[in-house]
Amino acid sequence: MKILGLFRHAKSDWDDMAKRDFDRGLNGRGRRGAKLMGDHIRKHGIKWGTVIASPAERNRLTMEAAMPDADVQYDKRIYLASSDTILETVADLAGTSDTVLVSGHNPGMQEVLLELVSEEHENKLFFEAARKFPTASYAVLELDIDDWSELKPRCGKLVHFARPRDLDAELGPEA
Repeated sequence: MKILGLFRHAKSDWDDMAKRDFDRGLNGRGRRGAKLMGDHIRKHGIKWGTVIASPAERNRLTMEAAMPDADVQYDKRIYLASSDTILETVADLAGTSDTVLVSGHNPGMQEVLLELVSEEHENKLFFEAARKFPTASYAVLELDIDDWSELKPRCGKLVHFARPRDLDAELGPEA
């Protein structure tokens, strides 16, 4: 069995419309959400053997706030990647790690979850994540594989899903 974590970047800053998408940072809610989710990820207790992330500025800032001590492998393939590209990158970079955390962007993060969870393992958590995978969401999947090269659709089950609003109501959807 392998464990795959999915962590979407925190809420980005749209104040400077002249910035390229890749260069946008985090807004105040994003900074608070990233730190809160980082605390949650640590308390959740999985030691991530490999951490792979998009190098986009909002994602770098999310990782710095959430997991300042992590040895993050930034890979351009994760930036706005499809689920296929994310899974290929995991297979390429995971090595012998049993646990891999990927931090990136939607719709790719949510698509990976939707692709990997088998029908028999669809549960309340799955339906919440399928409905919406908001910024700074964190999901953990258990995969019925022995090697990352075996990643394929429907090989897993979602065992944990948390959003910033689940931990602090003030970080819920803006009215």
